[in-house]
Amino acid sequence: MKILVCDDEQLIREVIKEYLVLEGYEVIEAEDGQKALNYVKENQVDLIIMDIMMPKMDGYQAVKEIKTIKDVPLLMLSARAEEFDKLLGFELGIDDYVTKPFSPKELVARIKAITKRKEKSAITFTFGGLVLDDSAHEVTIDGEKANLTPKEYELLKYLIENKNIALSREQLLTNIWGYDFYGDDRTVDTHVKTLRNNLGKYRDYITTIRKVGYKFEYKEKNE
Repeated sequence: MKILVCDDEQLIREVIKEYLVLEGYEVIEAEDGQKALNYVKENQVDLIIMDIMMPKMDGYQAVKEIKTIKDVPLLMLSARAEEFDKLLGFELGIDDYVTKPFSPKELVARIKAITKRKEKSAITFTFGGLVLDDSAHEVTIDGEKANLTPKEYELLKYLIENKNIALSREQLLTNIWGYDFYGDDRTVDTHVKTLRNNLGKYRDYITTIRKVGYKFEYKEKNE
């Protein structure tokens, strides 16, 4: 398992790395958010530990940018213990928040807890040549990886989890974008359109339910 540790304080990176290596993890270091983002763009990582206050690009912006590329588990590490800071982090999609000073042993325990939750929730869905592998967080079409955005992936997964059930646009907005999202039905329609394009010959698995919304429909005859 490869973990990216992003913190502008070298001593903190070294302490975290020492404990993680003892646990058998591979550790990559980054001293600011921009370097972390650049690394994620070009490499696979299984989990990221992200500080907030850093030069060039802070942790919040880095998390926001990373989430548009890959839905990788994130643990935020910061000296800022205010509720607002924690809530902002969770709204951006982090999995846990640890305040400084911290216990390295507790940090390792939290990493293991995040990993267990991800492994427990991971499942593979197969519909002919269309495969959604939640453990790898990727979709393949006839063996070739589909280039989906994080939101397209979440949308497809939610549709699949509710296979053969008509879902309203409002349901999709609430469950994919959240209760506090201020967009409208066109947000769903736009994402469904691009998702269908990315699914190629399997685009028709997502059917339009007139005046309602959408449904993922699969029958054995489609194979």
